[in-house]
Amino acid sequence: MASTSLSWTSSSFLQNHSFVKKMNTDNNTTSILTVVAQKKAKKTRKVILKDDFTALGKKGQLMDVKAGFYRNYLLPMGMAQIVTPSLLKEMKTEDERIEAEKKRVKEEAQQLAMIFETVGAFKVKRKGGKGKQIFGSVTAQDLVDIIKAQLQRDVDKRIVSLPEIRETGEYIAELKLHPEVTARVRLTVFAN
Repeated sequence: MASTSLSWTSSSFLQNHSFVKKMNTDNNTTSILTVVAQKKAKKTRKVILKDDFTALGKKGQLMDVKAGFYRNYLLPMGMAQIVTPSLLKEMKTEDERIEAEKKRVKEEAQQLAMIFETVGAFKVKRKGGKGKQIFGSVTAQDLVDIIKAQLQRDVDKRIVSLPEIRETGEYIAELKLHPEVTARVRLTVFAN
């Protein structure tokens, strides 16, 4: 059986790909092997967070995390999922649905604000005292009760912003129906 030996200097692959440099000194030809190293590849994974994670981000956020962190922590805890094209498509449709819902809620709030502003002044009767003063004060709950009686609309008293009312006169109350929509309502207070 014939054995063949392959030496570094005689390898055609190394000579053709310029890993070996030949140097001529006097009568000797020597070869120097050049070692080429590649950079270490970054091992990251694209994941979608399933839960809010204080160090990384919020639920549904697309993240690049190291493979070991995903494999050893996020995956066993069920906090993240590897990104796939179908998952991205599903996320996109979910985002579109959420945006459409937010837009619908905002439009409803704008319509309700228009109704409140076109009604005119809500009238509040209180027992009168000296001059313009009234006994007690007008509270947010009073305004909510009046709105329910006149417009048959349920309004939470926590969204009502009312100045301190202890005298007869006309006042303006604000109803924060949506983070971007505020209705201004006129309120007329008079004594019996």
